[in-house]
Amino acid sequence: MQWLNTIVEELIAHHHADTILVESGGSPSGTYHLGHLRELVICDAIVLELKKRGYAAEHVYFVDDLDALRKIPLNIPEDFSQYLGMPLCDVPAPDGSDQSYADYFLAGLQKACTDLGIELTFMRSHEKYRSGFFVPVIERCLARLEVIRAALADISNRQLPDDWTPIQVMDNGRLKNRKFVNIDEADKTIVYENNEGIAKSVQYDKGEVKLDWRLDWPGRWWLMGVDVEPFGREHASAGGSYDTGVRMMKDVYEARAPLPVPYDSIHMVGDTKKMSASKGTAVSANEGLQLLPSEVIRFFMLRSALNRPVYFDPVNGVVQLIDDFAALAAKSERSESEEQLYFICTGGIDKRTISSIPFSLLVASYQAALMNKDRTVEILGRTEYASVVRDDAEIIKNELTFIDTWLSKQAPEDVKFSLNDSIDASVFNEKEKLFLSQLADAITKAPEDADGNWFHQVIYSQKDSTGMEPKDMFRTLYRVLIGKDSGPRAGWFLSILPRDWLIQRLRLEA
Repeated sequence: MQWLNTIVEELIAHHHADTILVESGGSPSGTYHLGHLRELVICDAIVLELKKRGYAAEHVYFVDDLDALRKIPLNIPEDFSQYLGMPLCDVPAPDGSDQSYADYFLAGLQKACTDLGIELTFMRSHEKYRSGFFVPVIERCLARLEVIRAALADISNRQLPDDWTPIQVMDNGRLKNRKFVNIDEADKTIVYENNEGIAKSVQYDKGEVKLDWRLDWPGRWWLMGVDVEPFGREHASAGGSYDTGVRMMKDVYEARAPLPVPYDSIHMVGDTKKMSASKGTAVSANEGLQLLPSEVIRFFMLRSALNRPVYFDPVNGVVQLIDDFAALAAKSERSESEEQLYFICTGGIDKRTISSIPFSLLVASYQAALMNKDRTVEILGRTEYASVVRDDAEIIKNELTFIDTWLSKQAPEDVKFSLNDSIDASVFNEKEKLFLSQLADAITKAPEDADGNWFHQVIYSQKDSTGMEPKDMFRTLYRVLIGKDSGPRAGWFLSILPRDWLIQRLRLEA
C-alpha cells in the first residue's frame, strides 16, 4: 500500500497541530451508494495508519446540507419539484416523517459507517452557517473580492461576468444567486439586489448567506485546520475545485491547503460512467453491506491504486472478492504490504465475518442444508475443512448471512438450487433408472465416513454396466436431486446429503 505510506509520511513531515485532521464530505441529496464510501474508507485508512504510528488523528465528514435541492432523484416523488432551490436541511423527508430530507438520506450513510467500523464526526453545514461559524470566512471573502476575482480569472483563464456573485442568499425560502451590494460587519448584514433590482438585507451570521462552493470549500479548510482531504478526480482537474482552493488559501486565507488525495470512481461492471443513485446505476451503500461484509468492502476499495477506477460486479465479483479476501486472511506469512492491507481492512471491526472456506463450497452447503445455518456447519464439519469449522463456527454463520442475501438478490440461476420435494419416476428412461438403482445399491454399502472422492468413484463405476456417458450420468443425478441439469460437485454433494434420504431418492421412492 505504497500510496497510503506516501500520504501518511508526508502528513507526518508537515503536521503542525496536536491532531491531524482528515476531512471528507458530500451533499445528502439522495441515496448514498458504494461509490460514496470509497472516500470515507480512504480517510479511515489514513487515520488508522497514523494512529498505528503513534499520531493523533481525527476524521470529520462535512455534510453539505445547506446546499439547494437541484434535481429530483429517481426514487423520490415528482411532486418534490416544489422544493427545488430550498436547502436540503429545510426540505421535508420523503417518508413523511418529522426529519428533513437531508436527515433521511444521511441516516443511510451513518449506518454504513457504523457497519464499516469507521470512526468519524459528522459536521452539518446548516448548523455551522446558522451558528455564525462561517462569519470570519464570509467577511474575509467579501473584503477581498478583487483578489478573488483576479485569482478565479487566472485559474479558469477567463474573465468573470460583471454579475458574478460570491454568495447565495436566502430569498423567499430558497437559495438564490443575487448581486452583492455591501456588507455591514457591525450588524452582520449583507445588502443584495433581488431580481427586480430592489435592495434587500439578510443576516449572514444566521445562515441566510452561503458562500459559492469554490470559496466555501477552502473556507472550511482554513476555519477547521484541515490537513488532508481525499476527493473525486473531477475536483483534481487543472483549474478545478482543488486548484481554486489552493489559490484561495494562498491569496485570501494566507494558509497552506490540505494535502490532496484524488481518487477515481466506482463503476458497476460494464458501465463506463461512475455510479449514480439518481440515474439508477448504483448499489446503495447499505445494499452493498448486505452483500459483502465490512472487511471485504474495505478490501475492494483499498487494494487498487487510487488513480484507477474500481468495478463492482454484484454477481460473480462477490464470489471472487470474498475468496480473495479469505485467501489473504488465511495466509500464515503475509508480506509487509499484505499485512498493512489486512490491518486496515479489519481495523475498527468488532468481529470477523470471513472464514477460509471457499465461497462456492459455502453456497452449495448452505443450499443443501435447506438454508439452515447449524445444519450447514454440521455438513462442512464432514469436509476437509473440519478444523476450520471447529475453530470458526460462529464466523461461518455470520458469513452465511451475506450468502443468504446474495442468493436471494444477485446469484445467477446456475448456482442456485434446492432439493426436490418429490420425484416423478416416469420422466426417467430405463437406462437412467438402472443407473440410479445401481448407485443406490452401492451407497448402501458405503462406509459411514465416505467422502466426496468415494462417492465420485462410485458414480463413475456405473459407466460400463449402464452404458451411459459420464455427462449423462451426472445430468440424471442432478435431475433426480435438484431438478436441474447441473449442480455442485457431485461426489461431494452426495457425501453431505442424509444417507437414508439419498438412497430413497435414487430408488425414486421419495
